[in-house]
Amino acid sequence: MFNRNISPFIVMDLLREAQNIPDVIHLEIGEPDLKPPPEVIERLNFAIKNNLFNYTPALGLWELRERIAKHYLDYYGLEVSPNRIVITTGTSGAFLVAYSIILEPSDKIALADPSYPCYKNFANLLNIEPVFINVDASTNYQITPEHLEGLEVKAVHISSPSNPTGTLYDEENLKNLCEYCKERGIYLISDEIYHGVVYEKKERTALEFWDKAIVINGFSKFFCMPGFRLGWMVLPEELIRPAEVVIQNVFICAPTLSQYAALGAFDYNYLSQVKQTFKRRRDLLYQGVKDFLKIDAKPEGAFYLWADVSEYTQDSYQFAFELLKKAKVALTPGVDFGKNNTHKFVRLAYTRKEDELKLALERLKEYLS
Repeated sequence: MFNRNISPFIVMDLLREAQNIPDVIHLEIGEPDLKPPPEVIERLNFAIKNNLFNYTPALGLWELRERIAKHYLDYYGLEVSPNRIVITTGTSGAFLVAYSIILEPSDKIALADPSYPCYKNFANLLNIEPVFINVDASTNYQITPEHLEGLEVKAVHISSPSNPTGTLYDEENLKNLCEYCKERGIYLISDEIYHGVVYEKKERTALEFWDKAIVINGFSKFFCMPGFRLGWMVLPEELIRPAEVVIQNVFICAPTLSQYAALGAFDYNYLSQVKQTFKRRRDLLYQGVKDFLKIDAKPEGAFYLWADVSEYTQDSYQFAFELLKKAKVALTPGVDFGKNNTHKFVRLAYTRKEDELKLALERLKEYLS
């Protein structure tokens, strides 16, 4: 029987609606519109020409696991054994595997509210109980150890930079969270899929502060490879075999062609241009929106603005669909991301070209006036 606690992903419903309306500007989907590094396509074509279509080991191509380990050394100055790196079918596959190997039915996992909606749905799918922690601008939308006091949870799942707010966990809080969880035997899952798309600050991986943290990342955002459906996990040694068993049974392996293609993804010169492109877009949209929508936390990474629309509505769901129909601008209603005042917020994704963002601003301003 369908688990009725699994809520629909509203943004996908809105996207389906938007596809039936001509001339819509899409600010709803968190999907890069930029091409991946050129060598990704070269590697993909090589794999196709050489008939590299077989299953890979469940844990992934050894060459790719080694390359990701090198990325941790190059990007963070951190040595991570390739043995601890597991290739997954997107980060979605990684969340499912991680939850299934560390949590039993009825165990509790702490999640921020607002946060990425699929976290709670994976928990519900596995009969794990999500415990929601209301976060806001007072902590830069971060979970802190103080939030966790008195909660009986087996795991904490954070996202840095965050979807939907774009806020980044600062070094001190991330370190304190790692220490809090370590002392109490709580698993810490850190979703770092937006690492790389960070602007003024330098992102820190949870692995710098605790080698037992479960870190999840992937190729969809910074590497501009969303449709390749490829992610990775860094796990403690004792969780590698359980993860392998789950992957063998549920996925067999991550997509083979995508794994070969990803060997060409780590072109840091190209990726620096990706970051600068999104920074320009962030600045353009933020400066254009903040005069008529309240932004209580300027995004430090990812590619989203979390905007307060309570001056215009108390129903972000209805507001988003009306805006789509009347102004031809698609954005995501805040209620997709939780219940903590989310009826007052919308998320805008700056994953479109600058001329489209400018036109969207004109349409928004005209509609709201």
